[in-house]
Amino acid sequence: MTDADVTEPGRHEFTVESSETVYSGAIVALRLDQVSMPGGRVVEREVIEHHGAVAVAAIDDEDNVVLVDQYRHPIGKRLLELPAGLLDLPDEDPLLAAQRELAEETGLAAREWAVLVDVVLSPGFTDEALRVYLARGLTEVHRPEPEHEEADLEVIRMPVDEAVRAALSGRIVNATAVAGVLAVAAARSGGVELRLAQAAWSQQPFALLRRQQARRTEGRR
Repeated sequence: MTDADVTEPGRHEFTVESSETVYSGAIVALRLDQVSMPGGRVVEREVIEHHGAVAVAAIDDEDNVVLVDQYRHPIGKRLLELPAGLLDLPDEDPLLAAQRELAEETGLAAREWAVLVDVVLSPGFTDEALRVYLARGLTEVHRPEPEHEEADLEVIRMPVDEAVRAALSGRIVNATAVAGVLAVAAARSGGVELRLAQAAWSQQPFALLRRQQARRTEGRR
C-alpha cells in the first residue's frame, strides 16, 4: 500500500468496477457488484434490489392506531403491521400509493396526511426503502375484495400507548410497524413538526423498477 492508496476516513469513493445480475424476479433482483475498497482491494458485494414501499400509521379519533394482522410466508407467522404496499408501477406517486393501500387493506380514507418517517430497511444487502405516512381524520370507504394473504387479513385498532408498549415488549416486531409506532410517540413527545405529505424522498429505490421497465420494452421489440 502506498501513500496514494490511503484516504482520510469518510472520503473514499466506493466505485463499482463491474456488476452482474444473477436473478431478476417480480419483487426482487440479485446483483453481484465488484466494489473498490480503501487500500486498493476490490471485493464482491451481494445486492438485493427491491421496490420502494409505503406504509400508513393511521390514527383514529379515539387515538387508536390501525394495524393489520397478516400472514408472512418467509417467517411462517402472522404479524401485527401497518397497512403497507409496494411502489411497483412506473412513476407511481408515494402518497397516492399510501392512500390506495390504506383503502385496500382497511377500508379507510384520511383527510390529513404527513410524512412520519423514512427508513432504509437493511442497507447491508438491499436498497429497499420505505416511507411511513401519518394519517388522521379517518372515514370509511369501499374496500376492494381482498386476494391471497390479504383475504385472511384482520384489521385491529390499538391505542397508541399500547402499541408503543407492544413494540418495546416484542409483541410488534415488524420493522415498519415498530418504526412507525415509535415515530408517532417521539413526534408527539418532542413536539416535532412533520414534513408535508408531498416532501421529496431521496432514498426511494428505482433500480428494480428500471430493470423491469427495460425488460418490458425489450419484450415489445
